[in-house]
Amino acid sequence: MEVLFKVIRQAQNSLPSVQTYRLEVESGNTILDCLNRIKWEQDGTLAFRKNCRNTICGSCAMKINGRSALACKENVGSEIAFLEKSYEFNHQANSIPEITIAPLGNMPVLKDLVVDMSGFWNNLEAVTPYISTAARQVPEREFLQTPEQRAKLDQTGNCIMCGACYSECNAKEVNPDFVGPHALAKAYRMVADSRDSDTENRLENYNESTKGVWGCTRCYYCNTVCPMEVAPMDQITKIKQEILTRKTSDDSRSIRHRKVLIELVKNGGWIDERQFGLQVVGNSFKDLKGLLSIAPLGIRMMTKGKFPTSFEPSTGTQQVRALIESVKSGE
Repeated sequence: MEVLFKVIRQAQNSLPSVQTYRLEVESGNTILDCLNRIKWEQDGTLAFRKNCRNTICGSCAMKINGRSALACKENVGSEIAFLEKSYEFNHQANSIPEITIAPLGNMPVLKDLVVDMSGFWNNLEAVTPYISTAARQVPEREFLQTPEQRAKLDQTGNCIMCGACYSECNAKEVNPDFVGPHALAKAYRMVADSRDSDTENRLENYNESTKGVWGCTRCYYCNTVCPMEVAPMDQITKIKQEILTRKTSDDSRSIRHRKVLIELVKNGGWIDERQFGLQVVGNSFKDLKGLLSIAPLGIRMMTKGKFPTSFEPSTGTQQVRALIESVKSGE
């Protein structure tokens, strides 16, 4: 079958452009197979990364039809099937299928589909993704783990550092300080590792403002695009739970946000916005600076008649409370 490959090409510090290549392909051909043919048969200047061709190294991650994926894993047939579900494709009579290929997001482009991953690796290093030095000072024998202890590391150990989750991360796009889902997935591996002796310090670092776990917007894109089912969002949630079990509401606004939200929902079925602002931002009148920061908003709401003067619990509050308690007991 004939397919048009629209490749977003770009030199460093320049605007991108679209170049179209026409190929006769089989549905089972991978996107990497097609890129190789374009480079070998049509345009030797096209730049992209590749290595193993077998979903192991993560080198060939790029955006394929708008989502980050491995070019060696995705094939022409599945991409066309995906496109055929779209409105645009179904309303183009006798159209030749088009597959758009672009560089990963959240990283500067060096050339064509090759991006600079320095920030990606620096953010990984920031979470100290290796067993603590103190834990490795064992003079006589190696560390032993039970099968149950080792099993906790299996999912995060599957990460191949392809950058797909980092590319799709909304939090990283708007917050350059956020370390990214790849780093926090590796961070949980260290928290869960029975051989590590630095858990408390790690959790302090991962709890820091929006650089760590609280910077995540919970969009789930990282889970969706991960080719190895590492589910970075799930690992971030596990770190949050570890932090919440060790910290009180006085420790940070992020922790108060989570704890207060749950308590207010338990009490009223939904959130009493008056209490939410006072307890989270103002820390129940303990944080005067926080209270002053929301005072202008409160005044504007009152002058416009939008400040809630009362709160009425929702119907089914008892059921909501029972569900929350059931989840907590299950944890």
